[in-house]
Amino acid sequence: MTGKNARQNAILRQVSGVGTSLGVETRYSLLPSQEVVIGRDPSCQVVLDAMLYRMVSRRHAALRPLASSPDLEFSWLICDLASANGTYLNGQRLQGCQQLMSGDHITLGHDGPEFVFECEQDEQQATAIAPSAATPLPPANSYPTSTSTYYQPPPKPPDSLSFTQLFPIISTGKDLTRKAYLVPGVLTVVFVVLMFATVGQPQANQVIVAIYIASAAYYFIYQLCGKAKPWWVLCASALTTAVILLTPILDLFIFVFRGLLPGNLPSEQEPITLTELLVRMFFGAGLMEELLKAIPVLVAFLIARLVPSPWRERIGVTEPLDGILLGTASAVGFTLLETLGQYVPTITQSVSAQSGLGTGQLVGLQLLIPRILGSVAGHMAYSGYFGYFIGLAVLKPSKSWQILSVGYLTAAGLHALWNATGLFNSLLLVIVGVLSYAFLMAAILKARALSPTRSQNFATRFLGPK
Repeated sequence: MTGKNARQNAILRQVSGVGTSLGVETRYSLLPSQEVVIGRDPSCQVVLDAMLYRMVSRRHAALRPLASSPDLEFSWLICDLASANGTYLNGQRLQGCQQLMSGDHITLGHDGPEFVFECEQDEQQATAIAPSAATPLPPANSYPTSTSTYYQPPPKPPDSLSFTQLFPIISTGKDLTRKAYLVPGVLTVVFVVLMFATVGQPQANQVIVAIYIASAAYYFIYQLCGKAKPWWVLCASALTTAVILLTPILDLFIFVFRGLLPGNLPSEQEPITLTELLVRMFFGAGLMEELLKAIPVLVAFLIARLVPSPWRERIGVTEPLDGILLGTASAVGFTLLETLGQYVPTITQSVSAQSGLGTGQLVGLQLLIPRILGSVAGHMAYSGYFGYFIGLAVLKPSKSWQILSVGYLTAAGLHALWNATGLFNSLLLVIVGVLSYAFLMAAILKARALSPTRSQNFATRFLGPK
C-alpha cells in the first residue's frame, strides 16, 4: 500500500473469537478504495462463520474510508448496518457512524467477536500485514472486487486434544444455563417423572400434563419477547387470574356483560344467526374475559407505582413488552382453570355416562391437549395483544385512552370471532386462529422495536440476527 501519510495504512485485527484463543490473530488490510463490510454473508469483505458467530448479522458493520484533506489523507468511519445485536465501539453501542482512532475496539454484538483498529506508522509496516507479503498491492484505482484481498481465513486449530474437549461440561460454565436451555430441559425431566408417577390417577395426571404444556407454550412467547421478567411475577399474574375465576368477582362480570349487556351466550338448542352470535360473543366472551384477564396487568402497574426503581421496572408495566408478558401469563392461568375446572370434567362425565369411565377419561385428555396448546393462538394471543396496548399507553400517557380503546376492542373482536366461527365452520376457525397468532407476533415485534431496553433484549440472540 502506498500513500503520503501513515493514516492510509490501516488494519483490522481480530482479538477475540475462534482462533484467537489459540494465540493466533487474524489481520485484515483496510484498502482506501472502497468500504469493508463485516458479517456472515459470503459477499462481505470480512466473512465470519455463520455457525460460530450467531450474534453477528449477515451484513453487520462497515468500515468506510474518508478522504479528509487535499493530499488524500484518509480516515476511517465505523458504521452499524442496522444489525440485530448492535455494534459496540470501546464498549458503547454505536449509533450510525463514528470516526475511528488507532487502538479503538470494535465488538459485534454485546458478547461477539472483537476487533482492534490500528493505523500503521509507515509504508513498510503496512506492506508487512498485506494478504501476501511477497505480492505488492495494486494501485488505488485498480483494487480487485474479490473478497480474497481483504479476508484471510483463520488458521486451523492445532491437532491437540485437551481435557475439556473430552469432558466439555467442565468448561462450559455459565453458558450451560444461559445458552443451552438447561433449565427447560431439567423441568421437562421432572414433569416426565411426575407423569409416570401419576399413571392410574387421571385427574392428577391431567393437571401435570396441562401445566407442562402451558408452561412450554408460555416459554415460547417469553423467548420471543426477549425481556427478562422475574418468574414469580409471571406466576403471580397467572395465579391471580385463576383465583379471580373462583371468587364473586366472576359473578359480577357475568351480571354486567351477560345480564345488563347483550352478551348472554346461547344454549346448544337455540337457533341463532352468525351475526347475532358474534354480537353475543363480543360482549359475553370478548369484552368480559379480556377485561378480566387484564386485571393482573393493571394491578402490577398500580403496585409498581408505589415502589422505587429497580423494583418498579421488575414488577410493573413500563413498556409494551411488560404488558405482553403479564397478559399472556394471565391467560395461562385463565386457560388452565377453564380447561381443568370446566371443559375437561364436563366432557369426561358426559362420555363416561355413555361409554364408560375409561373412555371418558381418554376423551378428556384428548380435549385437554389441543385446548392448552391452542392458547397460543387463543387466550394468550388476545391477552398478550391487549397487554401490548396497556404497555403502549404507559409509554404514551397523553394518548392512553385512545390506545387502550383500540387494544381492548381489537382483542375482544378476535376473541368473539374465534368463539363464533368455531360453532359454524372449522376452516374459518383455522383462519381466525392464524390471524390471532399473527396479531400477537406483530405486537411482539413492534414491542421489541419500541422497547427502551432494546439493547438488552435477548430474543435476537436466540432467534438469530436479522
